[in-house]
Amino acid sequence: MQASGATTDDSNVATARDGTKIVYRVVKGTGQGRCALVHSLAMDGSFWDRVVPYLKEAGDVLVYDCRGHGRSGKPKGSQPIERHADDLADLLDTIGWQQAVVAGASMGGCISLAFAARYPDRVSGLGLIDTTAWYGPNAPQQWEERGQKGAREGMAALVPFQLDRWVSEAFRKQHPDVVEHAVAVFLASDPEAYLETCRMLGAADLRVLPPFAFPTRIVVGAEDYATPVAMAEATRDLIPGATLTVLDKVRHLTPLEAPDLVAAQLNALLSARH
Repeated sequence: MQASGATTDDSNVATARDGTKIVYRVVKGTGQGRCALVHSLAMDGSFWDRVVPYLKEAGDVLVYDCRGHGRSGKPKGSQPIERHADDLADLLDTIGWQQAVVAGASMGGCISLAFAARYPDRVSGLGLIDTTAWYGPNAPQQWEERGQKGAREGMAALVPFQLDRWVSEAFRKQHPDVVEHAVAVFLASDPEAYLETCRMLGAADLRVLPPFAFPTRIVVGAEDYATPVAMAEATRDLIPGATLTVLDKVRHLTPLEAPDLVAAQLNALLSARH
């Protein structure tokens, strides 16, 4: 996989092993650490814009648009979670990183966990944010229904449901610009790619994991209705030594609502010696 030029801003375009174009950027920091961040469903790399400034002293940060999202390629058909994990491995190869702290939120957490299971030697620390290893026995049907609604009625039909889950009412009033940007990214999502990603999440079951030799930190909002605290606790229990931090008065997208607190957990991983 090799970089193949740049977009109109500071982003680059790489090519995954199946030929899919992946848009990414590396934010240079002053420290020696390396951190790769994976965004949530129907977002893009800008999802991390409020977190990245808190990480710059620790080192360099990779953010990217997952396949099916943002300006990255949107291949047709099934896109299993293992393929998303391979994309991250290919991106690390492109930028010359053998290892990194890998962290993701919601969908990005599932991808990060899949990456850690598939490429454990490439992970120096794992951050699982607002996510789960398994959405439950009814997940395939529930995710199919959500994806079909977006395909049938358009992404705008899902916004009221999403807004209530994403962030608290207080945050929506205090930071309308952040919410408006997230909604704009969501509305720009390709409905067909969204449907396939919903199917990927419905099928994801990461409850059988190899032993992890790196530190793992799990973060969840106390008011997260999408991946509630019980799911975070179940994920913690799968990983010996994992820690769980519950953020008070915060909902599902904690990197938007509490970027400093999320970054504190990531900085702890970046500074860990193991």
